[in-house]
Amino acid sequence: MTDAQTYQRVQAALHNLKFLTAVDGLDALAQQAAAEHWTYLAFLDRLTQSELAAREEQAVARNIRRARFPFVKTLDQFDFACQPAINAAQVRDLATVRFVAHGENVLLLGPPGVGKTHLAVSLGMAATLQGMTVVFYTVAELLDLLAQDAKAERLQSRLKSLARPDVLILDEMGYFPIDKRTAQFFFQLVSLRYLKGSIILTSNKSYGEWGSIFSDTVLAAAILDRLLHASTTIVIDIVSTSVYSGGVDTSCGKIKNRKALARRKR
Repeated sequence: MTDAQTYQRVQAALHNLKFLTAVDGLDALAQQAAAEHWTYLAFLDRLTQSELAAREEQAVARNIRRARFPFVKTLDQFDFACQPAINAAQVRDLATVRFVAHGENVLLLGPPGVGKTHLAVSLGMAATLQGMTVVFYTVAELLDLLAQDAKAERLQSRLKSLARPDVLILDEMGYFPIDKRTAQFFFQLVSLRYLKGSIILTSNKSYGEWGSIFSDTVLAAAILDRLLHASTTIVIDIVSTSVYSGGVDTSCGKIKNRKALARRKR
């Protein structure tokens, strides 16, 4: 068999194996291997590693698309200087996503505009970069979806689907009241994921105010019991700003100026 025939055979084999990145890089890598006198194993290692790296990158991109993030932001883009109430070391530790292995939850509480959603998305991004599956919903979207599924008699199928991701992000709990029937759907979901799949939840209400969200205080207590049993709560109590609203960077100056104005008024 000639070199040309061997080359065509290798190309065909790589295509059949769907090693498309290896196909694209074969010529350049073969030339480099010849110039630098690589061993056969070294050449094969570089070829397969390039394919694996490309597949991992594609898998992460695919998981990010499936996650339904409202935007893509990382923890490096979060300005902790603007939110001194947050324990930055604690958040960075959460970004290792070790909590996911134990099905633990993360709850982010605070008024609108303080960066809760940014932090939730950042933790979700950290999980996807480690090959985990993540899905993002606002609470309004999720409960509307569950109500529609209940009418169509496919609620259990939807709940099982929502129980599968490694991380489920639920944004904006507390912006509207939840009726008893819908609260029961939510309770079923939380129960299905209890200690099996992590939930990252943001809310503008303190836990003491959750009774006003759900029409059934007993059910609210049961939901909180499961969410908080193995969890981390981060409370952001700084004055609300537009820094993290719509991705507009207004800098920390407004926060500092507002605080100074408040002190002068006192």
